[in-house]
Amino acid sequence: MQKYVCTVCGYVYDPQQGDVDNGIKPGTAFEALPDSWVCPVCGAAKDMFEPEK
Repeated sequence: MQKYVCTVCGYVYDPQQGDVDNGIKPGTAFEALPDSWVCPVCGAAKDMFEPEK
């Protein structure tokens, strides 16, 4: 699964890890995250992420 990087702070969302602290289970693809999900480090919106190169 594709990893995504926050363009504001550099946090990498790894689908294999999920975001357990915010209720996102491991194995959750970035595209499947709710639109209300924000970067757990800086609070940037989901649309501030881009695919990791």
